[in-house]
Amino acid sequence: MSLKAFAAKLFAKNIVRKTTKWADNPIRTQQKVFEHLITKAKETQFGKDHDFSAIKTFADFAKKVPVRDYEALKGYVENIIAGQDDVLWPEKPIYFAKTSGTTSGAKYIPITKESIKHQVEASRNAILNYIHETGNADFVNGKMIFLQGSPILEEKGGIKLGRLSGISAHYVPNYLQKNRLPSWETNCIEDWETKVEKVVEETENENMTVIAGIPSWVQMYFEKLNTKSGKKVGELFRNFQLFIYGGVNYEPYRAKFENLIGRKVDSIELFPASEGFFAYQDSQKELGMLLLLNSGIFYEFIKADEFFDEDVKRLTIADVELKVDYVLIISTDAGLWAYNIGDTIQFISLKPYKIIVSGRIKHFISAFGEHVIAKEVEEALKIAVSNTDALVNEFTVAPQTSPEDGELPYHEWFIEFERPPSEISKFSECIEQSMLQQNSYYLDLIEGNILQPLKITQIKLGGFQDYMKSIGKLGGQNKVQRLSNDRKVADGLAKFQI
Repeated sequence: MSLKAFAAKLFAKNIVRKTTKWADNPIRTQQKVFEHLITKAKETQFGKDHDFSAIKTFADFAKKVPVRDYEALKGYVENIIAGQDDVLWPEKPIYFAKTSGTTSGAKYIPITKESIKHQVEASRNAILNYIHETGNADFVNGKMIFLQGSPILEEKGGIKLGRLSGISAHYVPNYLQKNRLPSWETNCIEDWETKVEKVVEETENENMTVIAGIPSWVQMYFEKLNTKSGKKVGELFRNFQLFIYGGVNYEPYRAKFENLIGRKVDSIELFPASEGFFAYQDSQKELGMLLLLNSGIFYEFIKADEFFDEDVKRLTIADVELKVDYVLIISTDAGLWAYNIGDTIQFISLKPYKIIVSGRIKHFISAFGEHVIAKEVEEALKIAVSNTDALVNEFTVAPQTSPEDGELPYHEWFIEFERPPSEISKFSECIEQSMLQQNSYYLDLIEGNILQPLKITQIKLGGFQDYMKSIGKLGGQNKVQRLSNDRKVADGLAKFQI
């Protein structure tokens, strides 16, 4: 065992001990975070506007600080851009993370010196936790890659601005700098296709042990490696041991990945966002991600099926139940207050608090009251793939509310197959039966002849990448939208159909 691997094991043991300490005291841990946030922000513009000096309890906070999205926060962000100090958090943020907004155009999410510290620690701790659980630390001697956005930063109001993954590239620890690929110059390439070609060139002859990124774009990298070398990724990188991912559910990609790699590798799921790092997978033996309760974030939860009601109940960690979809609301040491990040989660364990991401509160299908969420369609596709000979690259689902010839409406599944099923009807039936079992609203609509069974529209090979390129969202942190309640994505895919 190398000195670096030995040191990693010792460090991992210490970090897991600290993690266990706060995870065993979740309510007290969150209370301490809450008190720190309120005390620290009392004298900010936001704190004065919302009477933080009078807030003693969560009930006080819920009365004085409404749940908000970026539109409601935008005025404060514009004050920061205009040069004001102490707006949302003491002093100024050190970065803005730029994300794509649907109603606001670009969104500028503040990142402070406190919040970036927690982002970096969470990424590190996820790997250390894996080392402690498995005893596997040999990979620290090999090369590691994270397929990410450009680290070149712009400025907005005197504050550095970039994509979160590009900002994070500036915080790779010194002891990993020699292991890191691709080169800084390649990381700075903006065009995704050019960048991936260069990444392949720089990595194909290296001892790659860890590869990380959003699954859809790592898949593109693997495909190009396979094409250029004529070898499976696992054969090319014999010591490749660990895949780290976040942003989307890995399950729809798993079969294709294992085919491209040629064998199974361990994986770690992360739940990072520009607004904070919320959870990471803490076990190779159990499902779910450990919710990070000691990382400068105070969490609230609103039941997803009540979210759009007038008088919703805001819950804390002490009030949540298993297997209920909650909208995740956060207050952070970056100055986000009762902020709706748009994701829905489910708790699958309360000792410790472990979650899965179930979807987006804005990404669902309920054109007829069916309330279909991402978790359901992803599970249905996983079952269909496991029960047929199909391999799927990518997919999305949209309602067809006005079919031709007077037929009943239906859900249209747009699927790009790497290998189409030999029996498309069996594949479709597997999906349909899973949806009927998972979603009682969908079952009622099918049985009541309001909807007809789903239909599959095949997209040509590479069609989803072509579509993402056509809307300027190829690569980086961009993800294909799993569900739409309208036909915008469906119409965009029309020219890529088989």
